[in-house]
This record gives sequence, C-alpha cells and structure tokens, in this order.
Amino acid sequence: MTSDLLILILMVVVVLAGSALCSGVEAALLTVNPVRVHELTGRSRPPAGARRLEQLRQRLGRTLSVLVIANNGFNIFGSMMLGGYAAWVFQKNQFSEVALPLFSVALTVLVILLGEILPKAIGSRLALPVSLASAPLLHWLGVIMRPLVLLLERLLPAISEENEISTDENEIRLLARLGSQKGQIEADEAAMIAKVFQLNDLTARDLMTPRVAAPTLEGALSLDQLRPQLMAQAAPWWVVLGAEVDRVLGVASREQLLTALLEQRGQLSAADLCEPVEFVPEMIRADRLLTSFRRDNSGVRVVVDEFGGFVGVIGAEAVLAVLAGWWRKGGVGGQLE
Repeated sequence: MTSDLLILILMVVVVLAGSALCSGVEAALLTVNPVRVHELTGRSRPPAGARRLEQLRQRLGRTLSVLVIANNGFNIFGSMMLGGYAAWVFQKNQFSEVALPLFSVALTVLVILLGEILPKAIGSRLALPVSLASAPLLHWLGVIMRPLVLLLERLLPAISEENEISTDENEIRLLARLGSQKGQIEADEAAMIAKVFQLNDLTARDLMTPRVAAPTLEGALSLDQLRPQLMAQAAPWWVVLGAEVDRVLGVASREQLLTALLEQRGQLSAADLCEPVEFVPEMIRADRLLTSFRRDNSGVRVVVDEFGGFVGVIGAEAVLAVLAGWWRKGGVGGQLE
C-alpha cells in the first residue's frame, strides 16, 4: 500500500513540475523584451543562451507550439494517467468511493495553482533569466518534436511566420512618455526625445531667418562705412552680398569684423573678410541640416529657393532651439519666441 501511494505522489509531483516548467517558460518567452535579447546577442561575449533565445523568438509560433504540446501532455495525458492509476490504487486498498472524486478535485486545484498561475507569475517577473536558462533545453525539445511541429505548420501556416524586431516613432514616443510617468527617465529627457522626431517634420524654411530680416552687408563697402550698421545690430554672422541680385559672396562673423576695426583695418571691405558659405535648399529637413553643421565650425547656412535665389539664413542655434523647446510653430522664421 505504501509503495503504491508513494508512486502516486511521485506521479503527481512529475505532472505538476512538468506543467509548471512549461507554463513558466511560456510566460517568460512572451514577456521578455526582444530589444533586450537583441542587445545581449550583439555583445562580443553574449550570455549563455542569448543567441539560442533570439533564434527561438524569431520563430515564436513554432516555439510556443512546442511548449503548448508539452504542457498539454502533462496537463491532459498526465492527469488521465493519474486518474486511472489513482482509481486502481484506491480500489486495491479499498478506500471509500469518495476518495477518487476528492483526489480529482485536489489535483485540478493543484494544477491550476502550482502548474499554471504561480509559474506564469514567476516567469513573467523573471522573464530574461528564465528565458536564457530554458533556451537550450527548449531548442532540443523542438528538435525532438520537429516532425509534429512541421505537420502543424502545414495545417496552420500562421504559426510558421517569423517575428522581426521593429518599432516606429509613435511607439518610441509612447515608451518615453511611460518611462517618464514611471520615473524611469526624466521628464525633460522624454520631452527632448519627442522633439528629436519633430526635426524630421520641419524644414529650413520653417526655422530660417527670412531674407528681409537677415543681417546682410554690401561686400563692396569698407568696414569704416559699415561701422554704424555693425554697432546697431549684434548679429553673430552677417551675409555678405555682391553687386548682383542674389549674389552671396560668403558670410562674416561679427567678432572678426569688429576685431579688424580695432586693429585699424577699416579700409578692408566686407568681401575681403568673408568666408565661404554652404548653401542649402529651403526644403531640407531640420535633422539633416543639424548633421551638416558638424562638418565645419561656421554654424550658419544660406538658404536658397529652387531657383538658387537667396531667401534666408539659418544657424545651428535655430535647430537646437527645437530640441530645447524654445521654438514654437508660427514664429517668425528662425526667431525664438
């Protein structure tokens, strides 16, 4: 009698352990962050199981099929075997007829609590370590079940689709907002992330200082003649114009021009001190424009229209103002409100 009950208890433990293992691993695979797994795989020395885990997640439908088959094997087939063996043990040892129904109810409760709910909660909370630890075993289990899984894929083609890591602007904005609400990142960091994507929606035309308001100098005039103009407006950069319409000779920094005046070089013209400038189309996106400012130290661009005409000037500070939150749509060109 004692040996029969021990065997019955051992069978119950095996069924519960198998069901719990399958449920916990399934919850972990569905919860683990795929971006985190991809980052671990990309390391020079990835953790054990990382590459195997990424392969399993690429065919998540096939992996879940293996787990579902194994889990139901423990829950359904194992429970049937337990029920049959328990009925034989109870009948052999002349237990009351109430013992078998009580055993069935107790087994059902244990399977629900210890085989499903608790393991899934643990698997969800410890998703990454559980997934990494179970990846090699799950791979070999898939190899053993490959014929059955391939048959299921023939019948249900949806489970054979590959999962690719992808995201978009809206998802990143949402994650940044949630991270800010949960205190994982600072509120100003989340706001700046949103403004980075705003750069893609703005052009140089939206941010530039229009030609009518841009600081310009006649290239043929001497610095002595331009002294009142330089003193009246504290623009950091000046666009130097030629005699012809839309003829831009270059740009000159106010600091360089004032230094020349202090050094008694007022006879020099603005054209003598100007520097070459890069021309950009008015429809260039602000994110590309910001990248172009890293190529030189001038920090200013002359904006031209589709015909090459001078329509405005834009500096790096106008683009950075968007990231800082100083720029408001509807402002005058690149001027800050």
